[in-house]
Amino acid sequence: MTQIAPKPGIMDIALYVSGESTLSGQTDVLKLSSNENPLGCSPAAQAAFTAAATQLHRYPATDHAPLRRAIGEVHGLDPERIICGVGSDEVLQFIVQSYAAAGDEVITTEHGFSMYPILARMVGAVPVTVPERDRVVDIDQILGAVTPRTRIVFIANPANPTGTMLPADQLQRLASDLPDHVLLVHDGAYTEFAEGFDGGASLVDHHPNVIMTRTFSKIHGLGGLRIGWGYASRQIIEVLTRIRQPFNLSNAQMDAAEAAIRDVDFTRHCATENARWRDWMRNAFVQMGIACDESHANFLLARFASPAQAEAADKALRGAGILVRRVAGYGLPDGLRITVGDDAGCRRVVACLSDFMAGERARA
Repeated sequence: MTQIAPKPGIMDIALYVSGESTLSGQTDVLKLSSNENPLGCSPAAQAAFTAAATQLHRYPATDHAPLRRAIGEVHGLDPERIICGVGSDEVLQFIVQSYAAAGDEVITTEHGFSMYPILARMVGAVPVTVPERDRVVDIDQILGAVTPRTRIVFIANPANPTGTMLPADQLQRLASDLPDHVLLVHDGAYTEFAEGFDGGASLVDHHPNVIMTRTFSKIHGLGGLRIGWGYASRQIIEVLTRIRQPFNLSNAQMDAAEAAIRDVDFTRHCATENARWRDWMRNAFVQMGIACDESHANFLLARFASPAQAEAADKALRGAGILVRRVAGYGLPDGLRITVGDDAGCRRVVACLSDFMAGERARA
């Protein structure tokens, strides 16, 4: 056995567990465990990716300028204040590597994305988890947990896996009331599914200690390519760029992402379809007696009467060839996170759970 020991904090990291993709003995599997876009990606993005195959021998540009310019034009942002990464996860990693160190504190919330404490421990920082209120980020809990050692606050908004969203005035209060030495990271992976929301851009423009992150993995349907970005003050972007690998994104990634973000009609269509089937499926859940908060993302958190009932519901879904996400590890043992699929997918989920809940009532 090697005597080479990792630095403190590494062995405290619980390995991230992704959504399942296969079911033993099942061929017609409906994967609703990873919040993927059931409509896929833009045809323009597919074409751009295919065209990039003729240039695989070329090193990519290190400044990501065309992609940053496209993001800026579509969202009305300054391209010089944008950084691109291998998924938004890499941008989040840049942040902790740049602004947190051993012994510092990083605040996360009760049901927050499980990567946040992993990233904190990666640099030897201490994750501090604060309670939420009815599965919504609690601003007072965050502000009350801030100490002189606090360096970063992570929030996902809309949140994963709850789908809930902070009211605008609460988000503004959090940004305004955090001390200047604390960086607020607004993770907006699901921004496009929340109608009329800018993902935190206005916060960034008014608060120098705020950074927002976004991804191409969700509404743009490019999860398999791993592309994300962040937007902050020039000072913060300059810091993050210093530790970014120069060739972290390939030409194929950047070309596909640029085509995807410029195809605003496809993005709008995906958002419209998601909202329609998300609301339809939530109403169906509530009518059959499954608790379900209003979601602002592309999934629903179905909450059952007990952890045992959630486990039984998951078993029923799996028996019907449907994969969803158990979220006990997020402090929600009675919940199942279910990605909003297409028409057929949503109807398939509702039919299965309707039969399951009817059986539960019959046994009661």
